[in-house]
Amino acid sequence: MERIQYDDLQETLYHEVMDNGLQVYVLPKPGFQKTFATFATKYGSVDKHFQVEGQDEVTVPDGIAHFLEHKMFEEPTGDIFATFASNGASANAFTSFDQTVYLFSATEHVSENIQTLVDFVQNPYFTDQNVEKEKGIIGQEIDMYADNPDWRAYYGLIEAMYQKHPIRIDIAGTVESISTITKETLYTCYNAFYHPSNMLLFVVGGVNPEEVMERVRSNQAGKNFKFQGRINRFFEQEPEEVGEKKRVEKLAVSLPKCLFGFKETDVGLTGEELHKRDLTTKLMLDLLFGASTSLYQKLYDEDLISDSFGYEYNSSSQYAFSAAGGDTKDPERLLSRVREEVDALLQTGFDQTNFERARKKKMGGYLRMLNSPENIAHEFTRLKFRGGDFFNMLSAYESITLEDVNRRLREHIRWEQLAVSIVASP
Repeated sequence: MERIQYDDLQETLYHEVMDNGLQVYVLPKPGFQKTFATFATKYGSVDKHFQVEGQDEVTVPDGIAHFLEHKMFEEPTGDIFATFASNGASANAFTSFDQTVYLFSATEHVSENIQTLVDFVQNPYFTDQNVEKEKGIIGQEIDMYADNPDWRAYYGLIEAMYQKHPIRIDIAGTVESISTITKETLYTCYNAFYHPSNMLLFVVGGVNPEEVMERVRSNQAGKNFKFQGRINRFFEQEPEEVGEKKRVEKLAVSLPKCLFGFKETDVGLTGEELHKRDLTTKLMLDLLFGASTSLYQKLYDEDLISDSFGYEYNSSSQYAFSAAGGDTKDPERLLSRVREEVDALLQTGFDQTNFERARKKKMGGYLRMLNSPENIAHEFTRLKFRGGDFFNMLSAYESITLEDVNRRLREHIRWEQLAVSIVASP
């Protein structure tokens, strides 16, 4: 078992690779009552065209990663949630663009809950009958999101930006695409992406690292996983330009919803390089759109935005984009005013005082995150799959300069890369 010391954070991380390739990390937090664990696979909604080394190339239906996540909770003996509840744990799961995560939180019976978590994820149970039943359930979920104005505005923006990349496809797929899913396609995806060598178990809280590792060692030793080669993922070449400058959808809303964002053209970054650009861009967006900025205050005073206004940056080695917006009574006026104010900032850049304040705020937020087992687990796993290190975030923030942020402002805010999504009443 490897011991990794982060003296500046007063944290010690323990790491071991099981014989079958499973990566296990344990972060003990003495004095913490709650333990949080995630069992994640580097497999998300965009992974629909792939090839496992030595096997045939495969293309699968849209939404299958999310469908598979749903089906994993069904066991021959019944609902796995009941097993967690009997040991005082709360369990859940989610699928994103590039990962699927199973999790639990508990204050007792941690060892038993870890075993339950690992066992049910490594024990798929798909039948023709339960797959058909799930289609109806997920179909209802898809219809529900189709009627959600916030979701339609967000996904409308992504669909407007991207022309070829599967990020433009809703994580849940469509009613039509999931209708073609069979137990055979589920097993194909499961066998490809749920091999231990493509997965990561992370446990954080009031735990003993050696006890956790020994539980996982003995658990994995009792299972037989054959060696699996590299997973190759295939993506169509995405054009640099956005697919649509503006997309407008009609839904019954009290106020129009307007989201806008910028599609990056410089992709392909990995590891710490990708991580630093991610942090720098998010810091830049805080300086641009944060609630304490002059732009935010002007838009608020002009009654063009409300407390619903927000922003984010989403990136990987294949895609990256920003999104900002919320409810507004006048989408066109909002976009016009944003452009006026941002154009002025593009000329002057941010000043040192505001930059230092925003950077210290980010660093403080990171240090507070270290007191949240849930936030640590999610962020650690996300970054590890991308080749980054959650525990290097403080030093990464310290390395970012005003020049870095101003350069990011001019690189990212390119009006020819702008896309807009509006949801308004008919």
